[in-house]
Amino acid sequence: MGQVYIEELSRYEGQEVTIKGWVYNRRSSGKIQFILVRDGTGIVQGVMLKNEVSPEVFALARELTQESSIIVKGLVRADERAPGGYELTLTDLELVHRAEEYPITPKEHGIEFLMDHRHLWLRSRRQHAIMRVRGEIIKAIRDFFDDRGFLLIDAPFLTPAACEGTTTLFETEYFDEKAYLTQSGQLYMEAAAMAFGKVYCFGPTFRAEKSKTRRHLMEFWMVEPEVAYADHEDNMRLQEDLISHIVQRVLRRRAPELEVLERDTSRLETVVKPFPRITYDEAIKILRQEGVDIQWGDDFGGGDETILAEKFDRPVFVEKYPAEVKAFYMKPDPEQPEVVLCDDLLAPEGYGEIIGGSQRIDDLELLKQRMQEHDLPEEVYAWYLDLRRYGSVPHSGFGLGLERTVAWICGLAHVRETIPFPRLLNRLYP
Repeated sequence: MGQVYIEELSRYEGQEVTIKGWVYNRRSSGKIQFILVRDGTGIVQGVMLKNEVSPEVFALARELTQESSIIVKGLVRADERAPGGYELTLTDLELVHRAEEYPITPKEHGIEFLMDHRHLWLRSRRQHAIMRVRGEIIKAIRDFFDDRGFLLIDAPFLTPAACEGTTTLFETEYFDEKAYLTQSGQLYMEAAAMAFGKVYCFGPTFRAEKSKTRRHLMEFWMVEPEVAYADHEDNMRLQEDLISHIVQRVLRRRAPELEVLERDTSRLETVVKPFPRITYDEAIKILRQEGVDIQWGDDFGGGDETILAEKFDRPVFVEKYPAEVKAFYMKPDPEQPEVVLCDDLLAPEGYGEIIGGSQRIDDLELLKQRMQEHDLPEEVYAWYLDLRRYGSVPHSGFGLGLERTVAWICGLAHVRETIPFPRLLNRLYP
């Protein structure tokens, strides 16, 4: 039989199969050797009995080093105690490459050492679980929007201007001009929504924030839907539908990975809509009651978000922030013009803001006025202003940060483990 993947072993009980992979671990007990083999889809224990293989094969097994690449043949046996529920009784072994002494051992390593060896650390059981949950979340997001008639539109990574001011942009040369790595695809999604009605982009974004918190990366992935004719209320309903969908899907499909991560899934099972909502004004009152020295007009820090989120057992919307702490394109609340029709969705358990969204200004003159207040050059945004000249409509959208969402659902202490190769303030390697 040709190559079989470990995750498929349940189909081959009682049959001899070939597994191509790497040595995860090995131990021997006299006439028996136990070889843990991983192939990227899972880990299986191979049991080799001395009297059932040739002396050469048994001797070869003794010399295997961690992460040596091997091809094994064996009989698939059901075993409730085994990881994945199956074991292999090994009948043959081929060494493809004997690995040098592997730097990452079962002992404890410091985080900087592990980050320096991120290209190898990804092979570990915990990192596998995180990446599989990340993959499930990405697929859940795509399915959610695709099934609801949204069109995927790819936004450019190189842009001539900022979405929310230039202070946190990575600048690069673009022939004889300056260009910036994108902070957000939102402005382009607004253009696309006027063409296609319901759209989203999903890709990497870049923020040159000199921040070392456990919630920040310099390069992270964001999904940004935009909907024509959607108002602030529609926008929040779409957000809670999306988050409920993601969490329930991960609980259903990635239970083994959450178990590896020792995630308390009872904290995720409560994540069903509707989500509680508080206004910025109510949030200020709560923070003051908790002894926080905060004034109306101040933006919230990570500690403030944690205090607010701890009051609820599921994500909470904080809506209608002061216009002065939010981006230029957000529509004022007609009933309270000093605040805008926006929301931040705060995850529970101290994970902070995972979504920021708003209804956008659809009036040309008001948008021009806001741009002047923010010292933004009209000529760079001429195309964006055109959207208010040619068939302007009310429209709304939001951005969900993938890595913060992964950190929350996996219960991780830091976002650096949520992306295969993190870019941090002090790290551009590997």
